[in-house]
Amino acid sequence: MSDSIKRNNFISPENAASLIPIFIASFISILLIIFFVIPKYVKSTKVNLELIQLIKKKNNLDKIKSEYEIVNKKFNKLTIEKEKIIELISGTSNLDTLLTKFGEIGKKYNIDFLSIIPKKVIKSQANSNDQKVTKRRNRKKKPVNLNRDPLLVEGTKKYILEFKFTTDFVNLLSFLRELEFQDNIILIENINIKLNDQKNEKDQKDNLNVQLTMNIYGKI
Repeated sequence: MSDSIKRNNFISPENAASLIPIFIASFISILLIIFFVIPKYVKSTKVNLELIQLIKKKNNLDKIKSEYEIVNKKFNKLTIEKEKIIELISGTSNLDTLLTKFGEIGKKYNIDFLSIIPKKVIKSQANSNDQKVTKRRNRKKKPVNLNRDPLLVEGTKKYILEFKFTTDFVNLLSFLRELEFQDNIILIENINIKLNDQKNEKDQKDNLNVQLTMNIYGKI
Protein backbone atom coordinates (compact mmCIF):
# COMPACT_ATOMS: atom_id res chain seq x y z
CA MET A 1 0.00 0.00 0.00
CA SER A 2 2.74 2.38 0.94
CA ASP A 3 4.50 1.92 -2.51
CA SER A 4 1.33 2.61 -4.49
CA ILE A 5 0.60 5.62 -2.34
CA LYS A 6 4.17 6.96 -3.09
CA ARG A 7 3.67 6.42 -6.85
CA ASN A 8 0.38 8.20 -6.74
CA ASN A 9 2.00 11.02 -4.83
CA PHE A 10 4.84 11.22 -7.51
CA ILE A 11 2.40 11.63 -10.41
CA SER A 12 0.09 13.86 -8.56
CA PRO A 13 -1.26 16.91 -10.44
CA GLU A 14 1.09 19.17 -8.54
CA ASN A 15 4.15 17.14 -9.57
CA ALA A 16 2.92 16.84 -13.16
CA ALA A 17 2.43 20.58 -13.34
CA SER A 18 6.09 21.15 -12.33
CA LEU A 19 7.63 18.35 -14.46
CA ILE A 20 5.98 19.32 -17.77
CA PRO A 21 7.81 22.68 -18.03
CA ILE A 22 11.10 20.88 -17.20
CA PHE A 23 10.50 18.32 -19.99
CA ILE A 24 9.56 21.07 -22.42
CA ALA A 25 12.60 23.13 -21.48
CA SER A 26 14.86 20.09 -21.80
CA PHE A 27 13.37 19.25 -25.21
CA ILE A 28 13.84 22.83 -26.40
CA SER A 29 17.41 22.80 -25.05
CA ILE A 30 18.17 19.59 -26.94
CA LEU A 31 16.70 21.07 -30.12
CA LEU A 32 18.79 24.22 -29.67
CA ILE A 33 21.93 22.15 -29.13
CA ILE A 34 21.23 19.96 -32.20
CA PHE A 35 20.12 22.69 -34.62
CA PHE A 36 22.01 25.74 -33.37
CA VAL A 37 24.89 25.08 -30.96
CA ILE A 38 26.44 22.11 -32.80
CA PRO A 39 26.30 23.75 -36.28
CA LYS A 40 27.75 26.93 -34.78
CA TYR A 41 30.51 24.92 -33.13
CA VAL A 42 31.28 23.04 -36.35
CA LYS A 43 31.29 26.29 -38.32
CA SER A 44 33.46 27.97 -35.70
CA THR A 45 35.91 25.04 -35.79
CA LYS A 46 36.04 25.21 -39.61
CA VAL A 47 36.63 28.97 -39.53
CA ASN A 48 39.36 28.48 -36.93
CA LEU A 49 41.09 25.85 -39.09
CA GLU A 50 40.86 28.13 -42.13
CA LEU A 51 42.30 30.97 -40.07
CA ILE A 52 45.22 28.74 -38.99
CA GLN A 53 45.82 27.79 -42.65
CA LEU A 54 45.73 31.47 -43.69
CA ILE A 55 48.26 32.34 -40.99
CA LYS A 56 50.53 29.52 -42.20
CA LYS A 57 50.16 30.67 -45.80
CA LYS A 58 50.95 34.25 -44.78
CA ASN A 59 54.06 33.12 -42.94
CA ASN A 60 55.07 30.97 -45.93
CA LEU A 61 54.36 33.89 -48.26
CA ASP A 62 56.63 36.17 -46.24
CA LYS A 63 59.30 33.48 -46.30
CA ILE A 64 58.92 32.96 -50.05
CA LYS A 65 59.00 36.71 -50.59
CA SER A 66 62.26 37.06 -48.67
CA GLU A 67 63.74 34.08 -50.56
CA TYR A 68 62.60 35.64 -53.86
CA GLU A 69 64.35 38.89 -52.98
CA ILE A 70 67.57 36.99 -52.20
CA VAL A 71 67.34 34.98 -55.43
CA ASN A 72 66.50 38.13 -57.40
CA LYS A 73 69.57 39.92 -56.01
CA LYS A 74 71.77 36.95 -56.91
CA PHE A 75 70.21 36.80 -60.38
CA ASN A 76 70.84 40.53 -60.95
CA LYS A 77 74.42 40.10 -59.77
CA LEU A 78 74.95 37.14 -62.11
CA THR A 79 73.35 39.08 -64.99
CA ILE A 80 75.76 41.98 -64.44
CA GLU A 81 78.72 39.59 -64.25
CA LYS A 82 77.52 37.83 -67.40
CA GLU A 83 77.27 41.15 -69.27
CA LYS A 84 80.78 42.06 -68.14
CA ILE A 85 82.13 38.70 -69.35
CA ILE A 86 80.37 39.09 -72.71
CA GLU A 87 81.71 42.64 -73.08
CA LEU A 88 85.19 41.49 -72.09
CA ILE A 89 85.13 38.76 -74.76
CA SER A 90 83.20 40.47 -77.55
CA GLY A 91 84.18 44.10 -76.93
CA THR A 92 82.05 46.99 -78.11
CA SER A 93 82.79 46.83 -81.84
CA ASN A 94 80.80 44.83 -84.37
CA LEU A 95 82.46 42.95 -87.22
CA ASP A 96 82.07 45.75 -89.79
CA THR A 97 83.66 48.29 -87.44
CA LEU A 98 86.45 45.85 -86.66
CA LEU A 99 87.18 45.22 -90.34
CA THR A 100 87.34 48.98 -90.86
CA LYS A 101 89.90 49.15 -88.05
CA PHE A 102 91.89 46.38 -89.70
CA GLY A 103 91.97 48.48 -92.84
CA GLU A 104 93.23 51.51 -90.88
CA ILE A 105 95.88 49.43 -89.11
CA GLY A 106 96.91 47.87 -92.41
CA LYS A 107 97.31 51.30 -93.97
CA LYS A 108 99.31 52.45 -90.96
CA TYR A 109 101.77 49.56 -91.24
CA ASN A 110 101.88 49.30 -95.03
CA ILE A 111 99.83 46.09 -95.18
CA ASP A 112 98.60 45.26 -98.68
CA PHE A 113 95.45 43.15 -98.18
CA LEU A 114 94.79 40.72 -101.01
CA SER A 115 91.63 39.11 -99.65
CA ILE A 116 89.50 38.78 -96.50
CA ILE A 117 87.35 35.65 -96.63
CA PRO A 118 84.70 34.85 -93.97
CA LYS A 119 84.99 31.11 -93.32
CA LYS A 120 82.47 30.40 -90.61
CA VAL A 121 80.30 31.90 -87.88
CA ILE A 122 79.84 29.82 -84.73
CA LYS A 123 77.26 30.72 -82.10
CA SER A 124 77.66 29.77 -78.47
CA GLN A 125 76.52 26.27 -77.57
CA ALA A 126 74.31 27.70 -74.81
CA ASN A 127 72.15 29.57 -77.34
CA SER A 128 71.86 26.49 -79.54
CA ASN A 129 70.85 24.41 -76.53
CA ASP A 130 68.10 26.88 -75.57
CA GLN A 131 66.45 26.33 -78.93
CA LYS A 132 66.49 22.54 -78.55
CA VAL A 133 65.42 22.13 -74.93
CA THR A 134 62.15 20.39 -75.79
CA LYS A 135 63.84 17.90 -78.11
CA ARG A 136 66.58 17.16 -75.63
CA ARG A 137 64.18 16.23 -72.86
CA ASN A 138 63.24 13.14 -74.80
CA ARG A 139 66.80 12.16 -75.61
CA LYS A 140 69.62 10.60 -73.66
CA LYS A 141 72.26 12.96 -72.29
CA LYS A 142 75.23 13.32 -74.57
CA PRO A 143 78.79 13.27 -73.20
CA VAL A 144 80.34 16.66 -72.46
CA ASN A 145 82.37 18.04 -75.35
CA LEU A 146 85.82 18.65 -73.86
CA ASN A 147 86.93 20.48 -77.02
CA ARG A 148 84.27 23.15 -76.64
CA ASP A 149 85.54 26.71 -76.99
CA PRO A 150 85.57 28.21 -73.46
CA LEU A 151 85.27 31.73 -74.88
CA LEU A 152 81.98 30.95 -76.61
CA VAL A 153 79.74 31.87 -73.70
CA GLU A 154 76.02 32.56 -73.94
CA GLY A 155 75.42 35.75 -75.92
CA THR A 156 78.59 35.54 -78.05
CA LYS A 157 79.60 34.16 -81.42
CA LYS A 158 82.89 33.50 -83.20
CA TYR A 159 83.82 34.70 -86.67
CA ILE A 160 86.47 32.69 -88.46
CA LEU A 161 88.14 34.85 -91.12
CA GLU A 162 90.99 34.13 -93.49
CA PHE A 163 93.32 37.03 -94.38
CA LYS A 164 95.79 37.14 -97.23
CA PHE A 165 98.18 40.08 -97.52
CA THR A 166 101.74 41.12 -98.27
CA THR A 167 104.05 43.09 -96.01
CA ASP A 168 107.54 43.00 -94.55
CA PHE A 169 108.54 41.28 -91.33
CA VAL A 170 108.70 44.40 -89.14
CA ASN A 171 105.30 45.66 -90.23
CA LEU A 172 103.85 42.18 -89.78
CA LEU A 173 104.95 42.16 -86.13
CA SER A 174 103.54 45.67 -85.63
CA PHE A 175 100.25 44.62 -87.21
CA LEU A 176 99.92 41.55 -84.99
CA ARG A 177 100.87 43.57 -81.91
CA GLU A 178 98.19 46.16 -82.75
CA LEU A 179 95.54 43.45 -82.85
CA GLU A 180 96.17 42.74 -79.16
CA PHE A 181 94.88 46.20 -78.21
CA GLN A 182 91.45 45.77 -79.81
CA ASP A 183 88.30 45.53 -77.64
CA ASN A 184 87.30 42.19 -79.11
CA ILE A 185 89.27 39.06 -78.33
CA ILE A 186 91.18 38.13 -81.49
CA LEU A 187 93.07 34.85 -81.73
CA ILE A 188 95.43 33.81 -84.51
CA GLU A 189 94.64 30.19 -85.33
CA ASN A 190 96.91 29.49 -88.30
CA ILE A 191 99.58 31.57 -89.97
CA ASN A 192 101.52 30.74 -93.10
CA ILE A 193 104.37 32.99 -94.19
CA LYS A 194 106.28 32.76 -97.48
CA LEU A 195 108.98 34.97 -98.87
CA ASN A 196 107.94 37.04 -101.87
CA ASP A 197 110.47 37.41 -104.68
CA GLN A 198 109.58 41.07 -105.13
CA LYS A 199 111.01 43.59 -102.66
CA ASN A 200 109.15 46.52 -101.16
CA GLU A 201 109.43 49.42 -103.60
CA LYS A 202 109.77 52.05 -100.83
CA ASP A 203 112.56 50.66 -98.65
CA GLN A 204 113.65 47.59 -100.65
CA LYS A 205 112.80 45.25 -97.75
CA ASP A 206 111.84 41.66 -98.41
CA ASN A 207 108.10 41.26 -98.86
CA LEU A 208 106.24 38.39 -97.23
CA ASN A 209 103.15 36.62 -98.45
CA VAL A 210 101.06 36.05 -95.33
CA GLN A 211 98.00 33.88 -94.95
CA LEU A 212 96.44 33.69 -91.50
CA THR A 213 93.18 32.60 -89.95
CA MET A 214 91.68 34.76 -87.20
CA ASN A 215 89.06 33.89 -84.62
CA ILE A 216 87.17 37.06 -83.74
CA TYR A 217 84.61 37.04 -80.92
CA GLY A 218 81.55 39.29 -81.03
CA LYS A 219 78.09 39.72 -79.57
CA ILE A 220 75.02 37.95 -80.92
